[in-house]
Amino acid sequence: MSQGLPPEFALIARHFLPLAGPGALGLGDDAALLDPPPGRQIVIAADAMVAGVHFLPDDPPETIGRKLLRCNLSDLAAMGAAPLAYLLTASLPRGLPADWIERFSAGLAADQAEFGLQVLGGDTTSTPGPITLSLTILGQVVPGQALRRVGAMPGQDVWVSGSIGDGTLGLAVLQGELPADDAGFLAERYRLPRPRLGLGQALVGLAMAAMDVSDGLVQDLGHLCRAGGCAAEIRAADVPLSAAARALLAADSALLPRILTGGDDYELLFAAPPEAAAEIAARAAAQGVAATRIGRFLAGEPAVTVLDHANRTLPLARGGWSHF
Repeated sequence: MSQGLPPEFALIARHFLPLAGPGALGLGDDAALLDPPPGRQIVIAADAMVAGVHFLPDDPPETIGRKLLRCNLSDLAAMGAAPLAYLLTASLPRGLPADWIERFSAGLAADQAEFGLQVLGGDTTSTPGPITLSLTILGQVVPGQALRRVGAMPGQDVWVSGSIGDGTLGLAVLQGELPADDAGFLAERYRLPRPRLGLGQALVGLAMAAMDVSDGLVQDLGHLCRAGGCAAEIRAADVPLSAAARALLAADSALLPRILTGGDDYELLFAAPPEAAAEIAARAAAQGVAATRIGRFLAGEPAVTVLDHANRTLPLARGGWSHF
């Protein structure tokens, strides 16, 4: 414990001060100072995570910190923004082992180094439980060039990055509902999303609307439809799947609705005109990320239709995850 400091401030000094950037002022003031890059707009997003809802209580603490940061980074990616810094609020049960906090902050430190940002400040509180974490992230973008959910139009293509369904299947693996793949790929995809920051920035000027897939592909595509005042149609066979997800689906075709509606993918979902297809593919390849056309936007009331291999409508009991 830091000499002479009350327990809360000793915890901050030991675990979070090493994460602080210059604008944090040593975490000694009531607020931080941040000079945005010249000629840039600030992009702000916030996400909260609760034990038992957004992560499993026995998940490794270092992955919890990294997932919290990465979910927020994914929001920046969806707007074509680059990260600057973040604020962290942690509500922790009394008696939480110091090792847990140390590993949690070590995970944050690893991803700060990878993604190039620092903590500016935040708050720590005690709670009777469960662990509750909130992160507010700050990014930057050229004025007027942020990607928005508004902009999808009939005739445009529906695109998605990476692979879909890994997050929800990974959760099922960790909960013992599904067998684990040998490499542990699916569990890692649930615990450690991959924010597509480079791709998001590369899509500026090409994508007409974008968001990240956090609550399920079908549900989130419905958000783009409502924002654009149009419908969408996607082909289930064209939705990109990882090798691990394909293996599970081959063994149990009933998993398809879960893949299409489960959350925690944190891939980019976007609209683009057909003539942009070759350039999108080239820019995605330059970022080392797959981008796949899975359907199109149509005229009509905001709704999403999923077609199966026989071109029939695939019925889905739900569109995706909802807290309420």
